[in-house]
Amino acid sequence: MRTAAYIRVSSKAQTLDMQRDAIARAARARGDTIATWYSEKQSAKTIARPVLTQLRTDARAGHVRRLYVYRLDRLARSGILDTFDLVEELQNSGCELLTVADGFDLTGPAAEVILAVMAWAAKMERLAIKERIAAARVRLESEGRSWGRPPRLTPLERSRIAELRRQGATIREISVAVRVPRATVARSLSQKVPLKSAPGRPARKRAARAAQK
Repeated sequence: MRTAAYIRVSSKAQTLDMQRDAIARAARARGDTIATWYSEKQSAKTIARPVLTQLRTDARAGHVRRLYVYRLDRLARSGILDTFDLVEELQNSGCELLTVADGFDLTGPAAEVILAVMAWAAKMERLAIKERIAAARVRLESEGRSWGRPPRLTPLERSRIAELRRQGATIREISVAVRVPRATVARSLSQKVPLKSAPGRPARKRAARAAQK
């Protein structure tokens, strides 16, 4: 069984020594030796952190069977939802998670109760997020504003892009002229814009059809 530890602080000015010492003592008390230390100095506002990502990859591959952390908030501080998802992911990968300073054991008799509470809290957080999103959408629509990201180009800019292209301009030249990224220009050109009928054209078509009858 490969035993590892994950330690984290939020800023480069902080030290990892306290967490490392506490985990080393706890591991020795259980007869474990930490084979790999995963350490990083990153904020836990997001779980998309390089070292944590590597740890998750290794755990999924079966390389980490027991993981020590000082506290669960060293893994995530962006809400109970992220924390629960990480714990569940590690356990589903066959990785036993041990916390040193939280005061509870995720592998003991009370583990199921603790995880059930965490799952319930995560579900409540999901519902709260959905409710906030729904409320924000209703508010925007009641104010006459559209939901979602605003379009990158105005109809006038799209028309100008199409006209410049018809005149033989390259995507780079159009990008400079309209002052938008080349990727935006290319995306606009790839979208089909319905052509407007010339004034009087439908009437002429109807007249021609009537004359044939």
